[in-house]
Amino acid sequence: MRVSFCQALLAGAIVINLLILYYVSRTQQQMMERRREQGKGAKRAGMADPGGLGAGVGLGAVGLAGVVGGGAVSMVGVGGGVKGEVSSRGGAPRVTVLLREFEDFENYVGEVARSFLRQRPDLPFLAVADVPPYPPLALPEGGGARLLVLAPSPDLPSQANRPEFHVQTEFILLVPDGVELEHGRQVEHLIRELEGEGGGAVRLVAAPVLMRSSVQCLHLRVSLREWTATYSAAASGSSGSVCTALSGDAVVLLRAEDLFNLSMPLRRPLFASLFVQTALRGWRVKLLEAPCFTAGRRPLFSSAHNQWKAESRQKEATVELMRSFGLKRVLHADGREQWFGCSKETARCFGTVRDDTPDYLYLDRWTPPCCLHALRDTTKYVISVLEGAGVRYWLEGGSLLGAARHQDIIPWDYDVDLGIYLEDIPNCDQLRGLDTGSLVDSHGYVWERAVEGDFYRVQYSETNHLHVDLWPFYTRNGVMTKDTWTEHKQDVEFPEHFLQPLVPMPFAGLTVYAPNNHRAFLELKFGQGVIENPQYPNPARKRLDQSHL
Repeated sequence: MRVSFCQALLAGAIVINLLILYYVSRTQQQMMERRREQGKGAKRAGMADPGGLGAGVGLGAVGLAGVVGGGAVSMVGVGGGVKGEVSSRGGAPRVTVLLREFEDFENYVGEVARSFLRQRPDLPFLAVADVPPYPPLALPEGGGARLLVLAPSPDLPSQANRPEFHVQTEFILLVPDGVELEHGRQVEHLIRELEGEGGGAVRLVAAPVLMRSSVQCLHLRVSLREWTATYSAAASGSSGSVCTALSGDAVVLLRAEDLFNLSMPLRRPLFASLFVQTALRGWRVKLLEAPCFTAGRRPLFSSAHNQWKAESRQKEATVELMRSFGLKRVLHADGREQWFGCSKETARCFGTVRDDTPDYLYLDRWTPPCCLHALRDTTKYVISVLEGAGVRYWLEGGSLLGAARHQDIIPWDYDVDLGIYLEDIPNCDQLRGLDTGSLVDSHGYVWERAVEGDFYRVQYSETNHLHVDLWPFYTRNGVMTKDTWTEHKQDVEFPEHFLQPLVPMPFAGLTVYAPNNHRAFLELKFGQGVIENPQYPNPARKRLDQSHL
């Protein structure tokens, strides 16, 4: 078969196009493989290292003389490091010294940098600030010490304010302001201790500043579902303490890969932020008894005013941190309790409830502890008013269910329900005149007739609408009934014998009145086995995961 010139030309063009496509595809594949290798973290085993030397993978380096945050960012690999040594076999440093906690109005960042660079001139030193400090930091010249500003700037690339692009070492040493390095062996000792853990649960190693008593080893349990962090004291041993959090003055070593795998690696206050995140991952910290780092600047501030100013900023940063983490209650090891949620002067932590399912259930969380606290306070107050006025009441609905299960409010409930006798309402000054309008009493509680139906509501305050609902019933032929009903399945008639007599029952730290056969009462309203089979109010919208109980 003869092939014409045009056919031959067309075939040649197709072959050339296929070759071009092949080489383009091959080049793209190689580029993607290189990017994946660069993103694997700060540490990677060196396969071509017969001597067993670790190979650190750089997370990125920026060649800047002063402030890190301008110019092009280049990804650079780091050579293998000898176990326990500060520098790798090829002379590249394995540790970046990072100072995060300092105040712009009085600090010793320059002195700290000079102290470390005097002993180890090869170590990178990075001071990290949210915004450019004013006055500017007096960092030593020569390029070993740099400032990284975390606040983004519209004229800089996205990597400029991301710390993982400015650290090219395997380890990071977090140091407090005013600390000094006496000799390089202190850092080497920390590296040996961390490498000796073999990549287990201990992912951080710490050394005290000045003396062992300056830092406390703590156990930290974080329950995001309950919006709570709980600290407790940890025992110490002769070779060091292993725990999940530290409090006090310490230097901390961890792998750069671990630090930058946290969602907020350098959020202030640094220790509070760091250990909440590491505790949630099951990581532990080993606090060594020695060596202690020295500090030429203690106390850190030269005046009471500056000390007050630093403490005020610390409190503000803590509030913002807890809000961003969704933690509303912190229990300290010394018994102190801190609240970061709603109060009588602020709105409650959640908005209007739709389909009987508050928004926090969709986040796999339960009622915030500050809201439960407010509900307990309101319940205690309302019951004291009702008892003082001679109004007969009893636990109703989900509140009775909570008393039967927990002797408290159900952990995901958002109000409290009490039944009352309609005929007793004239005995109570707060209820008697509530046909229209509302009443704010002397304690700031708001009494009102509910707009949703024929019942009463007592709110925690005019601002905070956490509430107790009062449901009036009257007797007709031995049955407790009402003239209007809601769509709730538990809002039904029931025999009066459940209330004759009313019996005491523990609830929310109180002893309150309840139906005399609460199991039968609850099963009449909710169905068989309701006490033993908890479920969210509207399973069609959100079902309770039984493994969370």
